Amino acid sequence: MPYESQLRPQSFSKQTIIVTGGGSGIGRCIAHEVASLGGHTVLIGRSEEKLAAVADEIHTDGGACSYHSLDIREEDAVVETVQEIVAERGQIHGLVNNAGGQFPGLLAQIKRKGFEAVVRSNLVGGFLMSREVFNQSMAEHGGSIVNITADNVGGMPMMGHSGAARAGMENLTQTAAVEWASSSVRVNAVAPGYILSSGFDTYDPEFLRQLLPGFRESIPLDRLGEEAEVSATVCFLLSDAARYITGQVVRIDGGGSLKHHSPLWRPSSAKNRKAFNGFHRSNRPKVVEELEAEGKL
Repeated sequence: MPYESQLRPQSFSKQTIIVTGGGSGIGRCIAHEVASLGGHTVLIGRSEEKLAAVADEIHTDGGACSYHSLDIREEDAVVETVQEIVAERGQIHGLVNNAGGQFPGLLAQIKRKGFEAVVRSNLVGGFLMSREVFNQSMAEHGGSIVNITADNVGGMPMMGHSGAARAGMENLTQTAAVEWASSSVRVNAVAPGYILSSGFDTYDPEFLRQLLPGFRESIPLDRLGEEAEVSATVCFLLSDAARYITGQVVRIDGGGSLKHHSPLWRPSSAKNRKAFNGFHRSNRPKVVEELEAEGKL
């Protein structure tokens, strides 16, 4: 069963699109959709084993893909890798800055090293990738960059390091959109809310078991999102259909960033909780499957 994209077939024909953090989760989903639309996906991540596995999936599905294993927080590695990609592919048409990570913790308890590690992953790495892709390819040929941030409206309690980095990436998105517009480079961001991604596997299952039902209740659409619902928006922003969109942040959160809980409003369960899941290789974290079976998600 091929990827069920909502864009027209071959939208990315003859295009090279880099996806950082492409070895798992949302990045893996985006990589598959780009390939299903005729693009050559370049996967970037730290785990060569994960990258190779995703590349094998894409090749098995009939898509085109290559990968480079590196830490995007390391400037020299980023410069050299982008040079290699340009030498191999000739031009970079799109970049998805998806790589990142965080851990739960109160601000009063987060150590400097941990805070800096999250900021370097979620902000500095995306800056380095964007700068090099622009300087080495897009400044001359144009292109589209999509930054994956997070639903950080109103702060991110227990994730203050990530919220600070994501807010920085949103401002960087707007600045780059202005500075690089004359080179026909569009820069946008996508801010996912609570998405049923394999990224949940990095957290303690009991921690998630307590939190996930509450996450659902805080969302007007009364459900968590799917990886494919993020990927669909990312691919639209990468495509020619979004040629007049730049400097924007699209929130994919089921309305979670809105003032859902108010003394004047008593929410009721949504009547239609049907999700779009076009990703034929989607993997559910075990705790999510358990909660869904119990009717709690």
